[in-house]
Amino acid sequence: MGKNVYDGMFILDAGRYARDPEGVSGQISKIIVEEGGEILVSRLWEERRLAFPIKGQRKGVYWLTYFRLDGDRLGGLRQRLRLNVDTLVAHALAGPAAMAAERRAAEAREKEAEAQEHEGEQAVPAGRPAGGGRSPAHDE
Repeated sequence: MGKNVYDGMFILDAGRYARDPEGVSGQISKIIVEEGGEILVSRLWEERRLAFPIKGQRKGVYWLTYFRLDGDRLGGLRQRLRLNVDTLVAHALAGPAAMAAERRAAEAREKEAEAQEHEGEQAVPAGRPAGGGRSPAHDE
């Protein structure tokens, strides 16, 4: 079977993540690579309160990972992630939606880099007030 691109959303134990962010999030990538996968993008999405407790936890860290993996290895990956004590929930979606999401993530990173470049260019010169140089006193 050929390698597919997967969009993985993992909800991690927030308490364990707070104590060891790199170790907890790194376990996801490690397991994927050990199953023969290739990490394309792996990053924190957000930390939030869960709609209902999962494994006794009320908060979770949402970790987003795009990866490439042989389709016949996905079952083993899911099993290993379910057994991982730091992973509360693991979902992996395949196909064009995941590839489109990968493309959107890359475009978002490019736009963010461009925005940061423009912020530096649009700085207000020293000694000149922002807003066209007029103060409220001149409007009276």
